[in-house]
Amino acid sequence: MDGPGTVLVTGGSRGLGRAIVERLAQGGWTVAFTWRSDEAPARALAAAAGARAFHLDHADRARPSDLLREVESACGALSGVVNNAGLLRESLLALTSDSDWDAVLETNLGGAFRVCRAALPGLMSRRRGAIVNVASLSALHGLPGQGAYAASKAGLLGMTRSLAREAGRRNVRVNAVVPGFVPTELTADLPPERVEALRRGECLATGVRAVDVAHAVAFLLSDEAAGITGQALVVDAGASA
Repeated sequence: MDGPGTVLVTGGSRGLGRAIVERLAQGGWTVAFTWRSDEAPARALAAAAGARAFHLDHADRARPSDLLREVESACGALSGVVNNAGLLRESLLALTSDSDWDAVLETNLGGAFRVCRAALPGLMSRRRGAIVNVASLSALHGLPGQGAYAASKAGLLGMTRSLAREAGRRNVRVNAVVPGFVPTELTADLPPERVEALRRGECLATGVRAVDVAHAVAFLLSDEAAGITGQALVVDAGASA
C-alpha cells in the first residue's frame, strides 16, 4: 500500500517530476517538492495536488540541509526521497565546455548526493525510509551528444548501489528508476526523426508515459518493495530488452 508518510520530490514542478508528485499525492503521501525557476506553475501544482512547494537550486550547495529542515517542519518527518531534478545540455563530448560539464554533473549527481546526505541522518535514525533516484537509459546505452548527461546518470546508479549497502543496516532502502524516452514538455521540441531514433528499440508500441515511471517510483517507495534495495528498475517499453 502507498503511504502514509512524507516524501520529498526534487524537480517536481513539471514533466516527469510533476507526474511523480501527482501519483504520490493520489496514493496518500504527504508530498513536498522542489522547483528552481518557475514559481507560478509550482504553486499551481501544489494547490491542485495538495502538496507543498519549496525552492531549490542545486548550485547552492548549502541549501539541501536548510531545505530538509523546512520540509520536515512543515510536513513532518520524511520517510521517502525522490531525486528527480535534472539538467540536460546536449553536445558532442569534444565540443562540451567545462561550464556545461560542471553544470550537468553538479545538478544531476552532486545535487542528488547533497539531498541524500541531508536526508540520511533522519531516515537512518528512524530506521525506516526509501530513496529513489531517477536515472536514465543513457546511463546504460550510449547516445551521441549526451556524454555529460550519461556520465552523471551512470554515477547516480553507482551511488545508488553503494548507498544501499551503507543504509540497509538501518532499514533504509535505496533504488533507482531508469526511464527510457518519456514525452514531456521538455522533449516536445525534438524533431520527429530524433524521437523515432530514441524510440526505435521499444517493444511496446505505446512507449513510456510519465505516469508509468511515476507508478514505478511509487512502488519502490512503498512497503510492497520492502525486500528491494540497490536495484535499477528500467521503465523503457522494452528498449533495452
